[in-house]
Amino acid sequence: MDPTTSSTKKKPAANRKKLDTAVDDDDKEAPLSSCGCFFCAAREPDARVRRAALSAFFRAMPRSDDSSHVLVASFVWNLAMSDPDDPELPSAGALRCMALLIARALDDDAGPSWLRRHQNVYIPYYAAHVIGSYTIRVPSLAALAVEEGAVAPLLGLMRGSMTWVEQRVAVRALGHLASYDATYPAVARHADELVPLAMHIASACLGRVYAEFLAVSPPQRERYHRDLLTRGLGGAETENRKAEEWASQLQCWSLYLLSCFAFRDRRTHGLVCRDAEFLNDLCRMWGGVVNADSPAGAGLMRLLCRSRVGRCSIVACPRVVDSLCSLSRSSDDWQYMGIDCLLLLLDDPVTRLRAANIAAPCLVDLAELRCLGPRKNVGDAIARSLLQQQQQQLDNYDDTSPQNLSQEAELAIKNLWVLKIERKEREEAMSLDELGKRKALAALKKQEGNEKFYTGDLEGAMASYTEALELCPLKRRKDRVVLYSNRAQCRLLLREPDAAVSDATRALSLPRQANGHGKSLWRRSQAYDMKGMAKESLMDCLMFANRWWFEEKKGSGAKLPYYVVRMINKQMGAAWLFADAALRSKVVNKDGDVDGDGGGGG
Repeated sequence: MDPTTSSTKKKPAANRKKLDTAVDDDDKEAPLSSCGCFFCAAREPDARVRRAALSAFFRAMPRSDDSSHVLVASFVWNLAMSDPDDPELPSAGALRCMALLIARALDDDAGPSWLRRHQNVYIPYYAAHVIGSYTIRVPSLAALAVEEGAVAPLLGLMRGSMTWVEQRVAVRALGHLASYDATYPAVARHADELVPLAMHIASACLGRVYAEFLAVSPPQRERYHRDLLTRGLGGAETENRKAEEWASQLQCWSLYLLSCFAFRDRRTHGLVCRDAEFLNDLCRMWGGVVNADSPAGAGLMRLLCRSRVGRCSIVACPRVVDSLCSLSRSSDDWQYMGIDCLLLLLDDPVTRLRAANIAAPCLVDLAELRCLGPRKNVGDAIARSLLQQQQQQLDNYDDTSPQNLSQEAELAIKNLWVLKIERKEREEAMSLDELGKRKALAALKKQEGNEKFYTGDLEGAMASYTEALELCPLKRRKDRVVLYSNRAQCRLLLREPDAAVSDATRALSLPRQANGHGKSLWRRSQAYDMKGMAKESLMDCLMFANRWWFEEKKGSGAKLPYYVVRMINKQMGAAWLFADAALRSKVVNKDGDVDGDGGGGG
């Protein structure tokens, strides 16, 4: 998946300057009346003549020096972005030309002086972007890029030889090349360097972009960065917004490159998992509202969980497993990836026990999920994995062994057994009359709980809701949604956020559409806010706002409640892509004062 956002297609420049280029003396295919201008060659109606002229130009361009070369690079970039499947320019030598231009920029002797001439500093960015755009969908063009020597120059840019702007498009292009069977080996030859480098970029890029761009006052920013970000349109606000988008893409594309390695060669899992701090950070790397289509850290985490090395490394870091639990109990689009990871850990006999001790209380809340996106019977899969753990525990129980389940995990699994096995069997054996009586008693207990709630007896209300849940037939899912949600509200008011998250999650797991109960979303958002979990609170709040706006209040013209807007604003600031970077960037000056950041928040 490429998280590239669509760019505006630019028309060819009106002033098509003649380029001072030379054609090889031994070029047999050169057109008889060629003036050496790229734009003249590009509009030549005769395909054979056009191809020969373009080939001659692309061969000469890296060895010549002309002020118009930046226009050519920009124009080729526009063509590549608008029609990346068109092989005409790549087959005429455009990819080799772009690779040579990058190599020229990276040359230790000639590069710095060449970049300072004309507007050549823009060319490496356009050149790497051209390679990435032409290799995005067509394997044959990717193979051609490798044949033309694109890997080494892109690797040079990815090392950070220039700036983060060029690094962004270089890692994008390498990710495309690593995604095809035919071209992966050419990238994999550099795995020992690329894997740690991509990990470093994913971890450090947000801080780098913040320090080198957002925290700098607009007049002091690199001029060509500002031009590339905004295409000459918009001021500092537009620059900040685009810089945030590009930084997110740089992180997502670095993770995508790592995912290509992890998917194709499990031996690279050891390289990734060697850094425990990177694993701790991985679950917090997310596309967010900037790149919502990218699975980011969650996607790589799931790939790592498919190998024994990855699973053992992950369970050795309790914070990582805890992060997966938080993702599983969220309304994030990648919630199912968190569940998949936890199930992979539980299904491995080597990692099962350590994973269950952390994850069991969380997963029990999800045991009644029916569908989650395209996945069916998610809750049943969770129950099978956890009850398998219980059976293994019973078969190998030793009350002196430190390898037994923790009391919390053991209690959670026992409650799951009662819910999914014992109670289900008991209710299936009941007559319709008896089930009807239990339903009526549950309704009375619910009413009793409501009355206690409105008189301020929160603990009494919670006890009544608990009794109602024990009486209410399992098939009465809608009734149980309300009971769990009401109990979550009591726990919120009693300042018990962990228990409130648990009850709200159970309520959100019961509807046919997961996360489809508005009040429970709002209550879990508040509970996550109490816990300081800004991302999870934001996702629930946005989901609640979406349901409120498009379903409950559709056509009424009512505005979103102020308390929801306030929560979104609060969590957008706390979950802002650069929030951690901004916090780390604060330094104490010589007088002992704290210098703040110069950028804007979400």
